[in-house]
Amino acid sequence: MHIGYARVSTGEQNLDLQTDALEEEGCQRVYTDELSGATAERPGLQEAMDYAREGDVLVVWRLDRFGRSLKDLISKVETLKEKGVQFKSLKENLDTTSSAGRLQFHIFGALAEFERDLNRERTMAGLRAARARGRTGGRPRALSEDDLPEVQALMRDPDVPVRRICERFEISKATLYRYVSPNGERRYDKE
Repeated sequence: MHIGYARVSTGEQNLDLQTDALEEEGCQRVYTDELSGATAERPGLQEAMDYAREGDVLVVWRLDRFGRSLKDLISKVETLKEKGVQFKSLKENLDTTSSAGRLQFHIFGALAEFERDLNRERTMAGLRAARARGRTGGRPRALSEDDLPEVQALMRDPDVPVRRICERFEISKATLYRYVSPNGERRYDKE
């Protein structure tokens, strides 16, 4: 059985072009969504994927109607494959029922993996370069190295309430105790 899926991003767009193409392709059932592709939850797509059984073919008008990204697309097609369901995209002429279509899809998968590896390499190179320039990532420290001796001295003073120390340095009690023990000892190096 051929099952169709169509999606438009806005209310101004019309599903007719897609549904007509899917019906012309021989889809006996067509599921639709009228919402942005950036939206993760698409009830029509979920229904189509749930309905599809082994031996069925899920057909879309264009790849971008099916997946939000190459990674998402590959994940969805793999999910279909595990169920024994084939995939077909009309505009891109991608059809996993044929060996050429499966090869084309594997090339997409290899390109997606290559893209992930490149992004990871770029990120790591950027982090190394930033560290070499003395920059560190993450959230700024709640207490600076310059503040710690004063905080330790205040913690040792029995006349100064913890609440006042927290107010003075604009930190919570939990943050204070991450840096300094109740007796004023430094807990560990936060750098």
